[in-house]
Amino acid sequence: MNKRLYVYVLIMMLIYAIAGCSRNSGNGIQVKGSDTMVNLVQAWAEEFDKENPGENISVTGGGSGTGISSLVNNSCDIVSSSRQMTAEETSLAVKNGITPKEYAVALDGIVVVVNPKNSVYKLTIDQLKDIFTGKIKNWKEIGGKDENIVLLSREINSGTHVFFKEHVLRKGNPKGPEEFASSCLLLPSSQAVADEVSQNSNAIGYYGMGYISKNQKIVAVAKNEGSAYMEPSIKTVQNNTYPISRPLFLYTKVDAKESIKKFIDFAFSKIGQEIVEKTDFVPIGRIKK
Repeated sequence: MNKRLYVYVLIMMLIYAIAGCSRNSGNGIQVKGSDTMVNLVQAWAEEFDKENPGENISVTGGGSGTGISSLVNNSCDIVSSSRQMTAEETSLAVKNGITPKEYAVALDGIVVVVNPKNSVYKLTIDQLKDIFTGKIKNWKEIGGKDENIVLLSREINSGTHVFFKEHVLRKGNPKGPEEFASSCLLLPSSQAVADEVSQNSNAIGYYGMGYISKNQKIVAVAKNEGSAYMEPSIKTVQNNTYPISRPLFLYTKVDAKESIKKFIDFAFSKIGQEIVEKTDFVPIGRIKK
């Protein structure tokens, strides 16, 4: 290939690449974030696409922290998050010229699960704290068999990990010193936690309501020894009687394009909230900001 032809080919490749980037930036919606919410958001995207063909919505998980970082860096359109953005994350976004807008789009209960063969069926928040910080190490200490407890958690980039640490281990104090025990296995997804619990009779883990299955046993949770033991359900999460309840969020830029605003409106629509319930989360009325 002579030099002139080589330069021509390079120029044409650059033109096509720029055109491709332009198409990608002008069309489509990139959603990144919560592993807990990935099935819910994918279901929204599929139904939204039926009513709005050609929007080309891409949904990926990886953790709430991953999604929030992408919004801060302006590399996604919508964040799905199982926790709120921190003041530090919001400040960093603003410094980068991005003002986040928050939408609470659903409710969830973090489910504590054990293997179906495990005889333990109820625990208090204090017991869960002692289990996951490593103070309680054997099932016999809480009425189970004489076997060492195997601790399972989501990885640190997970919003579910952060919420569980702040509301169970630290009992509502986000600045508390409590941490997960060093023996705790950090798994990359909620499904990985579910799969391990179903295979390991000594395991205990947690995940969002969307991952409940017959292969794990739900543990009823009480705020303290004098409180009723509750399991997560639409009713107990909506009335906040289940102790580990939380909202689920979508975040966009304040000046998001119309197609993104339309997707947010769809999430709050009758069909969107029916999808929330079909994916085993709890519907929410629109919260006006």
